[in-house]
Amino acid sequence: MASNYSSATVPSILLLLLCSTSLFVASMAALVKEQPLVLKYHNGALLKGTITVNLIWYGKFTPIQRSIIVDFLQSLNSPKAPLPSAASWWKTTEKYKTGASTLIVGKQILDENYSLGKSLKNSHIVYLASKGGHMGRSVNLVLTAKDVFVEGFCMSRCGTHGSTRGKIRFAYAWVGNSETQCAGQCAWPFHQPIYGPQSPPLVAPNGDVGVDGMIINVATVLAGTVTNPFNNGYFQGPATAPLEAVSACTGMFGSGSYPGYPGQVLVDKSTGASYNAHGVNGRRFLLPAMWDPAKSACSSLV
Repeated sequence: MASNYSSATVPSILLLLLCSTSLFVASMAALVKEQPLVLKYHNGALLKGTITVNLIWYGKFTPIQRSIIVDFLQSLNSPKAPLPSAASWWKTTEKYKTGASTLIVGKQILDENYSLGKSLKNSHIVYLASKGGHMGRSVNLVLTAKDVFVEGFCMSRCGTHGSTRGKIRFAYAWVGNSETQCAGQCAWPFHQPIYGPQSPPLVAPNGDVGVDGMIINVATVLAGTVTNPFNNGYFQGPATAPLEAVSACTGMFGSGSYPGYPGQVLVDKSTGASYNAHGVNGRRFLLPAMWDPAKSACSSLV
């Protein structure tokens, strides 16, 4: 089944590119006013209304790991959490052609016995996603465990989203646990970066570097899915490698961020954990900046 997809790219690759031009940017800052970042709308359908997120867990995840991710998804539409909250972060997606994208957790499918093995290709991801069903307004999210190798994982992407083509069309996304494969790339800033400026890693808010890193990438691909589900929504650049709602703001988590530095975020005084969003069940998360159409700029929670 053919598909098209967009990626949550490896942050450190972008960091290298940004660092190589930092001196030039600094020297030109006084002469050239920074241009606004614009994600063009390509007149395609967006995912609005109530959207069911079906989870396909591939490989072994502990019950605690699963609860962290489910709590995050439920936090995106929970007005009860104190500010800054995951819900207030997600609310920015309403500014894309106006209208809420309300996510609810649907079915959860566990494949703990690695039915397709531990080395997956893109076609395997689409096949696994299809197990979530083909309902209209839904996203089938495939999550792969830390010992599962996925084509392109760590080399060029930390997750993807896309859609199938043909009569039966559905949106899907995938994110992998990078803990043992490339935490310095796909779980930054909770792990020392492999390349670029070396700064001390932040303490993961839920005590799990791999899963807290997954939260960042799940947030990235879900924001991309609802604002550019069929590759003709909001994005900048070529459709084959688009910069989307969050991927256009790579490496930004708080005010004052720059390549290699995530910005000023909140810190729990008792645990030292870094976060910028409150969620349900007392959870805390670190969420990336999202492009705000009203400001034509990346906007972080803190």
